[in-house]
Amino acid sequence: MKLKSAKAYAVATPPPNLGGMFYYFVRLETDNGLVGWGECAVLFSMYGLDRSFAQLVEDNFERYLKDKNPLNREALTKLMYEGFTSQSPGYFASGIISAFDLAMWDICGKHFDAPVCDLLGGRYRERIRTYTYIYSDLHEGNMISTTGDWKDNPEGVAEAGRRLVGEGFTGLKLDPVPYSGPAAPRELLMIEYDQAERTVETLRNAIGMEADILIGTHGQMTPSVSRRLAKRLEKYDPLWLEEPCPPENAEEMARIAASTSIPIATGERLAFVHDFERLFSIGACHYAQPDLGSCGGITGGKQIASLAEAHYILLAPHVWGGPIITAAALQLDAVIPNFLIQESIHKSGLFFDELLTEPFVWEAGDLLLPERPGLGFDLNEETLEKYAVRR
Repeated sequence: MKLKSAKAYAVATPPPNLGGMFYYFVRLETDNGLVGWGECAVLFSMYGLDRSFAQLVEDNFERYLKDKNPLNREALTKLMYEGFTSQSPGYFASGIISAFDLAMWDICGKHFDAPVCDLLGGRYRERIRTYTYIYSDLHEGNMISTTGDWKDNPEGVAEAGRRLVGEGFTGLKLDPVPYSGPAAPRELLMIEYDQAERTVETLRNAIGMEADILIGTHGQMTPSVSRRLAKRLEKYDPLWLEEPCPPENAEEMARIAASTSIPIATGERLAFVHDFERLFSIGACHYAQPDLGSCGGITGGKQIASLAEAHYILLAPHVWGGPIITAAALQLDAVIPNFLIQESIHKSGLFFDELLTEPFVWEAGDLLLPERPGLGFDLNEETLEKYAVRR
């Protein structure tokens, strides 16, 4: 069996653009007709660069993968790591490699007619606990993200939180400090500290202990701000404080972790196992959040999970992207002993349902592991063409 072709799809998401403005997919096909799907989690770094994405997919396929046997997926992923990144990976390059890795694992599962999790060592679980961002409006699928929306409306947070807990979620995430896009970390105004505390207090009072509260940030605060904010929020017992400073400085992350009783979660912007080794070795996080669309795919995710296990760190894989990243995360979640909770964009439906040939099944707070081979999900190519970015 040999890899015959690769095709890139840059898909523009419809409003309200949950999971990002674009999804970036890779389709691999073998000479015997097997198709594998991968996805890149590149967030802001590839917005507007859809032509570059297609060229990178084509060039890297031609150089590293064409006519190779996808069953040798780990060796091929390592080859791309050493060649494409010169062993110094960044978020951008790691996303391309991760997409190829996921697609090769998908082909392997289909070749052996088995879910990927069964090729990875077998299952610890078949139900995957999920959390979601709190969204302000669920009526008729009209969903609005909370990122930056709640600072003046703690009662709205409480109402939406109660609704989601009533639906079965046991983990709710919100960004109590507004995020306005990539920028240097900043100080907060005193009113922002007060608004953040009031929001979290109101939510905790509304849901009691029926669900965990997850504090999301995006590295937009300085370490001193995170320490001050954490001190205010400790009394509400959140499950974690996420990316309390930019991920580029693990030493500062470790100082924050040592200063608060709130566990630190981070990792969505890290690439490959070496980034996580630096993080773990200095005690900078308690919950690791690799994104399988950027951390080296399933190959990288399994390495990170094993390294985390040795440090007694639990995994909560990150998802802010399309359905293939979610599908891959479920396969990893099923096989690792140190799994905590899986990020889900609401119930992994909505636009996902339009893209997939079979939908995810969410039930009582959990995503159910599919029994189909490979990653368990295929994309509808007519839908991909419908939403493909055109220039």
